[in-house]
Amino acid sequence: MKSQDTPFEGGPMDGRVLPVLLGPTGHPPKTYRIPVPDPDGGPTTVLVYRRAPRGHSRRLGLVQGWKYRYDPDDTTGGRLRWPWSRPAAPAAPPADASADAPRSGKPGDTNE
Repeated sequence: MKSQDTPFEGGPMDGRVLPVLLGPTGHPPKTYRIPVPDPDGGPTTVLVYRRAPRGHSRRLGLVQGWKYRYDPDDTTGGRLRWPWSRPAAPAAPPADASADAPRSGKPGDTNE
């Protein structure tokens, strides 16, 4: 397997360079997850880093290399997103807000 030394930016891994395995296309994975065990024996913390271009060539604008940036607000949960997958369930509106809000409908309809 081929690997590439890839720098990390932000978060606890800032400034470190790790060898990352490349996929069949020659690119590293889009997300890199690092499980960190809790020293007190609690649940492990997962650090999420997202792939970003390191630089672009001057003439054609091709990507020169890749780096990983820290993503503290990751909400994907590590699941694959297929085009035919259902979207994530939206947050439910508060129960009291639906009673006070007028019903939507065609213009001129009476809400009776």
